[in-house]
Amino acid sequence: MKRIATLFTLILLSAYFVHCLGQSISKPGMEARIDSVLSLMTLKEKIGQLNLYSAGTEFTGPGEKTGRTKERYERFVGGEVGSVLNMLGAKNTYDLQKLVVEKSRLGIPLLFAYDVIHGYKTMFPIPLAESASWDLDLMQRTAAAAARESAASGLTWTFAPMIDVSRDARWGRVMEGGGEDTYLGSLIAKARVKGFQGQSLDDVYTIAACAKHFAGYGFVESGMDYNTVDITHHTLYNYVLPPFQAAVEEAGVATVMNAFNEIGGIPSTANEHLQRDLLKGAWDFDGMVVSDWNSLGELLVHGVAADTADAAKLAMTAGSDMDMEGEVYIRGLADAIEQGHVKMKHLDDAVKRILRVKFALGLFDDPYRYSDEEREKNNVNTQAHRDLAREAGRKSVVLLKNDKNLLPLAKSGKIALIGPLAADKDTPLANWRAQAEGGSAVSLQEGLEAALKGKAEVVYAEGCKLSVGYNDFGNKLTIEEEDRSGFAAAISAAKSADVVVMALGESAYMSGEARSRAFVGMPGLQLELLQKIYQVNQNIVLVLMNGRPMSIPWEAENIPAILEAWHLGTEAGHALADVLLGDYNPAGKLTVSFPRISGQVPYYNQKMSGRPTSTPPHMVFFVHHMDVDRSALFPFGYGLSYTTFEYGTIQLDKSSMKAGEKIQVSIELKNTGSREGEEVVQLYIRDRVAQVTRPIKELKGFQKVSLKAGESNTIRFELSEEDLKYYNHKLEYKADPGQFDVMLGGNSRDLKTAQFELVK
Repeated sequence: MKRIATLFTLILLSAYFVHCLGQSISKPGMEARIDSVLSLMTLKEKIGQLNLYSAGTEFTGPGEKTGRTKERYERFVGGEVGSVLNMLGAKNTYDLQKLVVEKSRLGIPLLFAYDVIHGYKTMFPIPLAESASWDLDLMQRTAAAAARESAASGLTWTFAPMIDVSRDARWGRVMEGGGEDTYLGSLIAKARVKGFQGQSLDDVYTIAACAKHFAGYGFVESGMDYNTVDITHHTLYNYVLPPFQAAVEEAGVATVMNAFNEIGGIPSTANEHLQRDLLKGAWDFDGMVVSDWNSLGELLVHGVAADTADAAKLAMTAGSDMDMEGEVYIRGLADAIEQGHVKMKHLDDAVKRILRVKFALGLFDDPYRYSDEEREKNNVNTQAHRDLAREAGRKSVVLLKNDKNLLPLAKSGKIALIGPLAADKDTPLANWRAQAEGGSAVSLQEGLEAALKGKAEVVYAEGCKLSVGYNDFGNKLTIEEEDRSGFAAAISAAKSADVVVMALGESAYMSGEARSRAFVGMPGLQLELLQKIYQVNQNIVLVLMNGRPMSIPWEAENIPAILEAWHLGTEAGHALADVLLGDYNPAGKLTVSFPRISGQVPYYNQKMSGRPTSTPPHMVFFVHHMDVDRSALFPFGYGLSYTTFEYGTIQLDKSSMKAGEKIQVSIELKNTGSREGEEVVQLYIRDRVAQVTRPIKELKGFQKVSLKAGESNTIRFELSEEDLKYYNHKLEYKADPGQFDVMLGGNSRDLKTAQFELVK
């Protein structure tokens, strides 16, 4: 401890004030302390702070270090590692932190990072599911609970939230984000960052968040992960960047991760405009930028770097601060600096940003503050977190169809529960499950049987099976495509049942990173099984468990009740039973449009185009597919309830407004059903004539309203000129004068409309 004590003494003697702007993670006195540390560092130690390794416990164990382990061990004790990925547990993080603090020359503490995406031990719904709740407070609370469990387990940093806007159901990582809308995505980004980071990173139950992937990753061509992105500046500035700007400027996110993809021929890792000019310049971001896994090394594969030193030059010049598992900075940056290709001020800036995060987390005051085994025992997978997971699960469910009021189910009679996912305790945990134990979720079967014990009979039949195939990580991938041996038992159960509940969809690892699918319909034998059951009993409730929007045209036409259940996490079965049995009235709304067929990408805020419809009728020369309607099967914002709502006429307090003024927008909402329920009232606008083509509608506000049966309420919104602004062809952020539509309703398709004018 002598080395670090000496370092702390020097820091504490420094000045105690620094001017902080906006949501800076810096605190009074911090910058002087950072400069004190930087002044003591050698070039080798500075470069070492930029190095992030994935590490196991072999670095702290008593065994002999050989090969790669020996090389990395020497870097740890030599002060050449700034952060560690995948080192978990209070004891393990303590041991490695102790090794670095006591053995390295300056004893600069490590960051411990992990992919905490939708929970650590307790799994909450996948982010796409949770976004369907439209409950920002809920999203902040689940992120805070995940941070609490992570921090108690020695972690200080998560690679979340993923705030990529994405419209393509084929992209596997759509499950990890907040859907297709920029406005809602920006609000979700802020909520989740605030959940992870709390009021202050000084709090030992908070961890540093990471806004990713900067930028454009959700727009990969053909929905293929890691693929090229080719978008205009108009798309980049109006749709891709706003959630990142909100995370930085309004939520004070501590770190940002760049993306694998290129934009305009420049890989994000080497994109100086994005990272240095925009993020660190215009947005005044004072945290650090981390690469994605080996994205610095991939600069060579992209064909923009000739060798490691060249890759180091490009990445450092562009503003990439930390290298995740690429070893590019370790192996090539010193040469690039010595040859004059990289400015020392850029290296010093990167090191200061990394140190700033460590200071903000309190690691220089106590390197071991996150490594408390007693705290770990008392804060991981608690009943309070499981209760929150159940609440989040209920609120994330979307009722897509309910003909003949088949739902909620009667708590009597005989229910046939069928499908490969009905009794599965693993799929609800989803991909990116952190430290959740495989097979630890409450299954739908368990949830229904517990809720109906002594009231109704539940007969289970698997029908078709989960695949027994595994990938390199030991994860089940698909639904069985050959084995029909379970069909007979399933058909027999359906014949004698009052109602059939079928749990179908995607297994846990059919969505997520590297899980892009060209075909987004029902995989395996599931549709065939469903059609066989339909022939003997048409009282079917389809419970979809999936990580992406699915193409379900036959199901939507024929099955009377469909519940979008996503992958809901640890308490999935109980949450679904609450909804299916009417103990909770579903209020979820889709945040991504469902396609009618694979390959269709029917996002809601499309442009009008010059030929939007057939004029005259039956002319073929207009925007359409010849074989399918261009509209979404289920549109953005869509979701039903066990009650019904009626919208009145939009009222505006004036027909025009000038700059600086506001328009009050209101509408009467009435619960016309027989039970209490919640409705997400959504406000959209359309700019009728602008300098560039504008979307046919854009979400600009929403309110989640609870009404008792028969109750009415006037829902009020306020629009200002700021809500009408966008980035035009000159990348000026401004509103155009002229006519605007304002639209209100329960989804992006079924809307009431009024008009007003912006006068300049």
